Amino acid sequence: MNMELKQKIQEDLKIALKEKRELELSVLRMLSSAIVNKEKEKRYKISREKPELAEEKLSKESQLTEEETLAAVAAEAKKRKEAIFEFAKGKREDLAEKEKAELEILKKYLPEQISEEELRNLTKEAIAKTGAKEMKDMGKIMAELMPKIKGRAEGGEISKIVKGLLAQ
Repeated sequence: MNMELKQKIQEDLKIALKEKRELELSVLRMLSSAIVNKEKEKRYKISREKPELAEEKLSKESQLTEEETLAAVAAEAKKRKEAIFEFAKGKREDLAEKEKAELEILKKYLPEQISEEELRNLTKEAIAKTGAKEMKDMGKIMAELMPKIKGRAEGGEISKIVKGLLAQ
């Protein structure tokens, strides 16, 4: 079942609607809306860069790639994580719990997260490959590392591990 992510979200939305799963329906509608907004942004940008494009070609080019769709899902998941943190800080556990439930739904559409141990090993390889020695080399390490782990680990976690290894 190699279904495109956007199609899978649409199918799951229809099922959630039929089965009256309110929270899932709400999250999938929001996610679907975020994807449509990203497509509109892309379409606008393309139409500005290539005004000569025919409508049909413009529509085709403004469709999000699988990677861009995944980035939209990851952005929505990140918003939930930030909200959970803020609600917990404000002692609003009821709202934090709702955000956690929404995050669990979004996680179904993200690639499996990489383990900290695996991330640490990949970071060590990147440091060795780039010859990085100090904090100013962090950009080189990130450039080497990101294509291998895109969407499978959070930037903050990656940064913390890189800084920790460089400090040693």
